[in-house]
Amino acid sequence: MAEVSAEARIEAPAAKVWAQLTDFTSYGRWNATHTGFPEGGPEPLETGATFTENMKLMGFPAEVAWTVEELEAERVLAIKGKGPMSVTVATRYSLTPADGATKVRIDGEFTGAAVSLMAGKLKDSATAALDESLRRLAGLVT
Repeated sequence: MAEVSAEARIEAPAAKVWAQLTDFTSYGRWNATHTGFPEGGPEPLETGATFTENMKLMGFPAEVAWTVEELEAERVLAIKGKGPMSVTVATRYSLTPADGATKVRIDGEFTGAAVSLMAGKLKDSATAALDESLRRLAGLVT
């Protein structure tokens, strides 16, 4: 298993950050690993909704079939998916209001046999992508 996380304070209210985070039509403007939604994002966005995302991590393209596992408006979006080579991916976005700004944390987890072969590189690449994603997200909402 490989676990990654990143956190940033974004100088915007949680409602504004949440609106951008859940606007799947503009996901590619901030999410550093996203390359497309072949059938669009989850519609409607609700627990149990499914969607497919094309991604690129460590230079490799991957398709992940996601399910929304937890959803609390302006607070939590947690998704879990199946990727290539039987890899399971989980991503959790947590928003915490902080004096007119928002603390945004992204936690990711990769599990599966293929992960153990490249856990170190995967952690480094995914952490860099999360940091870049938070930087871009902040730029869109501030």
